[in-house]
Amino acid sequence: MKTTAEIRKSFLDFFHSKGHQIVDSSSLVPENDPTLLFTNAGMNQFKDVFLGMDKRPYSRATTAQRCVRAGGKHNDLENVGYTARHHTFFEMLGNFSFGDYFKRDAIHFGWEFLTSPQWLGLPKEKLWVTVYHTDDEAYDIWHNQVGVPAERIIRIGDNKGAAYASDNFWQMGDTGPCGPCTEIFYDHGDHIWGGPPGSPEEDGDRYIEIWNIVFMQFNRQADGTLEKLPRPSVDTGMGLERISAVMQHVNSNYEIDIFQQLIAKVAELTGQTDLTDKSLRVIADHIRSCAYLIADGVIPSNEGRGYVLRRIIRRAVRHGHLLGAKETFFYKLVPTLIEVMAEAGKQVQEKQANVEKLLRLEEEQFARTLERGLALLDEALANVKDNVLSGDVAFKLYDTYGFPLDLTADVCRERNITIDEEGFEREMEAQRSRAQAASRFGVDYNNVIRVDGVTKFEGYTEVESLSKVTALFHDGKPVESIVAGQSAVVILENTPFYAESGGQIGDSGRLAGQGFTFDVKDTQKYGQVFGHIGELTQGSLSVGQSVNATVDAQRRHQTSLNHSATHLLHAALRQVLGTHVAQKGSLVSDAALRFDFAHPEAITKAQLFEVERIVNQQIRANNPIQTDLMELEAAKAKGAMALFGEKYAEQVRVLTMGEFSIELCGGIHAERTGDIGLFKILSETAIAAGVRRIEAVTGENAITWLHNQQTLLNHSAELLKSDVNSLAEKIQQLQDKAKKTEKELLALKEKAAMQAGADLAKSAVKIQDVSVLIHQIDGVETKSLRVMVDDLKNQLGSAIIVLVSVIDEKINLVVGVTTDLTAKVKAGELVALMAQQVGGKGGGRPDMAMAGGSQPENVNKALSVCSEWLHKNL
Repeated sequence: MKTTAEIRKSFLDFFHSKGHQIVDSSSLVPENDPTLLFTNAGMNQFKDVFLGMDKRPYSRATTAQRCVRAGGKHNDLENVGYTARHHTFFEMLGNFSFGDYFKRDAIHFGWEFLTSPQWLGLPKEKLWVTVYHTDDEAYDIWHNQVGVPAERIIRIGDNKGAAYASDNFWQMGDTGPCGPCTEIFYDHGDHIWGGPPGSPEEDGDRYIEIWNIVFMQFNRQADGTLEKLPRPSVDTGMGLERISAVMQHVNSNYEIDIFQQLIAKVAELTGQTDLTDKSLRVIADHIRSCAYLIADGVIPSNEGRGYVLRRIIRRAVRHGHLLGAKETFFYKLVPTLIEVMAEAGKQVQEKQANVEKLLRLEEEQFARTLERGLALLDEALANVKDNVLSGDVAFKLYDTYGFPLDLTADVCRERNITIDEEGFEREMEAQRSRAQAASRFGVDYNNVIRVDGVTKFEGYTEVESLSKVTALFHDGKPVESIVAGQSAVVILENTPFYAESGGQIGDSGRLAGQGFTFDVKDTQKYGQVFGHIGELTQGSLSVGQSVNATVDAQRRHQTSLNHSATHLLHAALRQVLGTHVAQKGSLVSDAALRFDFAHPEAITKAQLFEVERIVNQQIRANNPIQTDLMELEAAKAKGAMALFGEKYAEQVRVLTMGEFSIELCGGIHAERTGDIGLFKILSETAIAAGVRRIEAVTGENAITWLHNQQTLLNHSAELLKSDVNSLAEKIQQLQDKAKKTEKELLALKEKAAMQAGADLAKSAVKIQDVSVLIHQIDGVETKSLRVMVDDLKNQLGSAIIVLVSVIDEKINLVVGVTTDLTAKVKAGELVALMAQQVGGKGGGRPDMAMAGGSQPENVNKALSVCSEWLHKNL
């Protein structure tokens, strides 16, 4: 019996023997693709190749791609663990042809790998295939060349309600590459219910799709018409877990070796003895997606990818509680995961400490969230009407606090309260619709600037060069020429202009020639060509014309200094905070630099000072900044750090700054660290859960900033009649004096409040034999109002006191109820009712409660509502 690891290796070895380049799995976070939440298919990393916007040194590739489907359009989360084949994380085995082989070879490759005794050796009579109903070519190959009997080849038509909307017709989006596909199914046998594809019983588990071969042969236009692609391609996918189930003679993916070992470990950690419990499956699946997402740089948060990760973690932890887990357990599965994933486990192993830390912290936080959720549920249940908890409240508990519906139902059941499940489902459906809308492909792939060819980049050594215009685009459409006043994108044969990449902004400058001048405001990459974006300010410009391309050298120089400083900053952060620090984004311009990085907590002032000190120390060391071209694997062996989400060619540029920093980078840099001059951090903030941002300046901009700070200090010292060295002491003296004055003023206010309270007691009225005092007294702070309420309670003995004060458009409300009356009136309920009238909120104990508000024009309304409520409820 082949293990899952052996099957993965066999697949890659087979296609390597057929001339395919083995390409590493890409990150679960798609690079520069806003249409995808997570990598969900093997072809994602090759999308630009299929679109003709990127070229690789190979025309055949094979991968074992890690995928996640747990959010947006591809969301099976609620089914995971309860069906045989739903997962949040899975591996997709794939082979790809970029204009090389097509249908015949793709089909023969698939059949050979599946049936040859040298490879998987599956019985041929167990395999069925489907083809698109008009794809006679694929049918002929299967029947006449491979020898599959006609009764086991099924034609699938447009079964999804529109032309080309079929299980056997694939498309990248509403427009762009598309084509028919052929699928291979495995028959598990008649002891399992289900029918072949296309039959009424096709949803059963007997016939399982194991391989899908997509033939990209058309380009779909916006009007729906299909045009033949000049270079048809192949995209295939075979789920590793599914084929492992077939090879290991089991019907459920959860019975394969990987999951059986994970399930056993979950049972050990939670004390569960029933190994068929569905919660064990849920947790075994979820540790894979959670660990790999964190290893690829995703951090639990309340938005985007981080929110999906948080939901998966919480679902796993909740199932652990159902199994009886008494302490944090989820992170303890990571070592077992690394072991069972074999070669594919190295990705997590390299980040193991950080993966375990974040999982443990998230589980501990969820334990506290559960307590908060229970408190909110208790509050909601105290106010239910007709013994029914509204669906929107149940959904809020689920969505905001991760409080599952079944747990809410358990609590409700104890109190004979039911849940409006229809209302809950409406809210869930609305959320699904929002998620799907946010994740739909919204790109017209035919509207992207696409140019065959490659622009030769000369900017590493030059800021000026002679070139020729190879293409022009105006308003996104190709044109032969432009005239003065028109904006355009100019494509050149060769260029010294750097196109925006790796966080470094694109160069600006000028293109000039006989009778024309074109101002370049930005430079961007379009596939393999560089687009110079700007406006023609003089003359006319045509395709084929010669130009003199000149970069704004000063702007380029300042940008390069800032880019080099980000590398020093990155290395310093890892030295001070730990090697878990990973770049999450950057923006390098001529004015400043911005650096985003993963770190789970706030940075102390001392740490920030140390980072800045180390960077400036490296600048003073004046080490040479050396760039070497080498093979990617050699660069990794040298210790070069790859940046998060970046895609690298086989030949990479390795940037070395002494022995302090070694990174892969295609940007433009200074010649020595000393050229940077000076590094100054301006700010450090949190921009998302677990992600921090540092903004800084270098060189002349850093000196200017320090000069401005010195000017500000001098001016402040003059205002306080002090010198700069004594400024902090002077400020401290003024603060001490201010505090003393405030304390004296507060004492006077409290004394005045007590005197006023003595007079107010006479204003109390009777409502149903209860003494009630409702009064507005402006200009009094909340603390003084509380003193007045306590004093009035003592004077009146038994009473309800409501005091309102307005200070500078801000409203303070205080309600006091003597202990003998709290059974009739609760101060918190009354103050909350009044706060609603003035645009505020508040609460407190039954005998004392406070609230604020921001609508002083509604104070009289609040007082009136208070009086009416007391008349009605006393």
